[in-house]
Amino acid sequence: MSIEFAHRPAERRPAEERELLLADPAFGAAFTDHMATIRWSGADGWHDARIEPYGPFTLDPSAQVFHYGQAIFEGMKAYRRQDGSIVTFSPYANAERLNRSCARMAMPELPPDTFVEALELLVATDREWVPGGPGQSLYLRPFMIATQATLGFFGPSDEYLFAVIASPAGAYFKNGIVPMTVWVTTEYTRAAPGGTGEAKCGGNYAGTLVAQREAAANGCDQVVWLDAREHRWVEEMGTSNLFFVYGTELVTPELTGTLLAGVNRDSVLTLAADLGYTAREGRGSVDQWREDAASGRLTEVFSCGTSSMITPVGAVRTADGGWTIGDGAPGQVTLRLRAELGGIQSGERPDPHGWIHKIA
Repeated sequence: MSIEFAHRPAERRPAEERELLLADPAFGAAFTDHMATIRWSGADGWHDARIEPYGPFTLDPSAQVFHYGQAIFEGMKAYRRQDGSIVTFSPYANAERLNRSCARMAMPELPPDTFVEALELLVATDREWVPGGPGQSLYLRPFMIATQATLGFFGPSDEYLFAVIASPAGAYFKNGIVPMTVWVTTEYTRAAPGGTGEAKCGGNYAGTLVAQREAAANGCDQVVWLDAREHRWVEEMGTSNLFFVYGTELVTPELTGTLLAGVNRDSVLTLAADLGYTAREGRGSVDQWREDAASGRLTEVFSCGTSSMITPVGAVRTADGGWTIGDGAPGQVTLRLRAELGGIQSGERPDPHGWIHKIA
């Protein structure tokens, strides 16, 4: 399937304003001059593809996204390399995950080539917005919403909007890598078997905000989710997957249909093997986490996701106490994996798996 994108240039912001925003960009606070949009209807399929000025959408108050929650998204980054080229990381993996979310949320799937083309055209159009400082990137947010104007709940929407917007992002750690303290919630559940846990849909994130607020009230950076049946088995964090390090062995919670299959999660499993570590999916309880940390068997814990990449976890808090992993400092395995993944993205290290995709 081939879709031709129409181009409607925006009035670009002055270079001085752009450079000021790029000097120290706050995550998700400023956006580039353009966005990519494509519409879908039951009668016409995917059509009306555009690169157009960034700006508000006009939606009917009865649009189904407002009432019945058909909304999904992806998160990825574009990086400026020293030679001036701009690349992204495994975009087809994000396209495939978007389509898995589409299938679960009864939304039309978008051809992966069209997904990637939308990214390429937007970044090429706004390439001056891609920062080049250490740890900086252009965050890309592809998303899809239901737009049919009706309150009738007889089936999925018959109209959708797919869009990509872009926002310059600064380095996640500006003063050295700081381990997180995480909160294990036992009161709230993120997802249950048969639910939408493995879909990257907006409702999954809305339901986590109260637990994230609980984590912050307890002095923690992120929330850790447990399984819905027993509130015993560790699944994932609020915005990322988890890895547990036992010396040279890495274990990450297995995909059960209730947690998100992270693109970086898959990459870490592959990189770990490349670097001589044993990596596997498994199952671990909160009690095991506590006991293994106390005994010293568990040497490191880290999270991985698009926004924070690989981030060490130094301490855990629960309603009945807490514990520290190792000495609470970033571990050697965590730092080595972070350096390897970051080096592939920046071009400082080879890319044996073909993850890097040049987009501008």
